[in-house]
Amino acid sequence: MRLIVAISGSSGVIYGIRLLEMLKEIESVETHLVMSSYARLNISIETDYSPQYVEELADVVHSNKDQSANISSGSFKADGMIVAPCSMKTLSAIVNSYADSLIVRAADVTLKERRTLVLMPREVPLHTGHCKLLYEASQLGAIIAPPMPAFYNQPQTIDDIINHNVSRVLDLFDIDTGITKRWAGKKPL
Repeated sequence: MRLIVAISGSSGVIYGIRLLEMLKEIESVETHLVMSSYARLNISIETDYSPQYVEELADVVHSNKDQSANISSGSFKADGMIVAPCSMKTLSAIVNSYADSLIVRAADVTLKERRTLVLMPREVPLHTGHCKLLYEASQLGAIIAPPMPAFYNQPQTIDDIINHNVSRVLDLFDIDTGITKRWAGKKPL
């Protein structure tokens, strides 16, 4: 399986990093990473990681400026793409097919080839324009998966919340990390 992981310039870069960390442990998945310049900046602001560490988690790293990369073509057989986090700027560009970066071009290709595109928008609160873009992305075929915490799994740490969100996104590709606490129904009284 081949997955494209894009990290855009929104708060929440840890979601993209954790995706790559989880996928690194699964030998059958080849990852292709693209990061925006603001993603690189946010990695140093929001985490103790470096962009170099994040790049080392991927099998292949592409420059966001390289429109000639293999992932910019529909003939490149990827199983899907995850944008984690997805900034509103990136969302807008995807919805409007404004492929001025490799992230957006790869997302555009993913949509046109009818492959799975998962967007993890990270913005709050949302105004009507954001909601309209999310709706339009969904109409184009994208899966909208905002990183919203679940509490049925009784998270104890921020990592628990991050891991649950990321593993639920990987479920969309039938990748079971083994760490998802699944809903088993209401406990008997």
